[in-house]
Amino acid sequence: MFFYDNLYHISSSANEQIVFISATLLRSANPNVNVKWIQNGVTVAGGNGYGSRMNQLHFPWGLCVDNNHTIYIADFYNHRIVEWKCGATTGRVVAGSNGLGNRLDQFNSPRDVIIDKQTDSLIVCDRGNQRIIRWSRHNGTNVETIITNVGCFGLTIDDDRFLYIVDHDKHEVRRYRMGESRGIVVAGGNGQGNRLDQLSHPAYVFVDRYHSVYVSDYSNHRVMKWMKGAKQGIVVAGGQGQGNSLTQLSNPGGVVVDQSGTVYVADGWNHRIMRWSQGTTEGSVIIGEDGCGSQSNQLYYPTGLSFDREGNLY
Repeated sequence: MFFYDNLYHISSSANEQIVFISATLLRSANPNVNVKWIQNGVTVAGGNGYGSRMNQLHFPWGLCVDNNHTIYIADFYNHRIVEWKCGATTGRVVAGSNGLGNRLDQFNSPRDVIIDKQTDSLIVCDRGNQRIIRWSRHNGTNVETIITNVGCFGLTIDDDRFLYIVDHDKHEVRRYRMGESRGIVVAGGNGQGNRLDQLSHPAYVFVDRYHSVYVSDYSNHRVMKWMKGAKQGIVVAGGQGQGNSLTQLSNPGGVVVDQSGTVYVADGWNHRIMRWSQGTTEGSVIIGEDGCGSQSNQLYYPTGLSFDREGNLY
């Protein structure tokens, strides 16, 4: 199986690059559903083939963008987290520069990375080591393991600093209070399956201001929404089997939701980014209508998504 990276920078794993796409009518963090997206993206990280040089990536997966437009990328096969400043032509390793391994200064196939603003640190899903690592942005030697024995794939943090971790192997999402190692199930947790109370190899997660949890349900080809305290979810995108029609998804990855409840999802194996307005059963293609490839108007297995403060998509 392939899984791909998420945030409104679009991480295109197979093309080894992060792409920046702007909306022609939009400069806010709450995009209008009728906005027209510019179809030609600009590579802002990688794009020089796969490799370990500082102008290269090797299967980038999860990413996040800070308020200064600095991008942090989980560089999967290089077992490192790379920082790319806005406008830079090369990146800088900020975590895991010591190769594959299980020491605190090493990673094994990191999948996702987020920023904890309160502690000015990066929180990393260290997939191969089955752990979550906190790495200080201020002092690169201040590293700690905060959660162990978790089949982590994607993660996010809410405004109250609760951590949400996708356990790909247990088909569930758990919420953790900072400083605690035992979380509670907030989505899935009833074994692998396609019922509304189940997930199948979930990949990425987004949490809105109401603490509703949105999960890209990878092997069920759908995005699920679990409201706070709910025993089962509702389908908000896809759910009509694997396919490429406007009612379908194919192995979805990164998911982001704006303030109006519009869902944006990286439709990985369809090489496109889809938008689903709240309450609709059919989505629309906003990026990637020209098939897969490496041209500026094409995507190739997009994985991660992120908005910046101006409403641009990475």
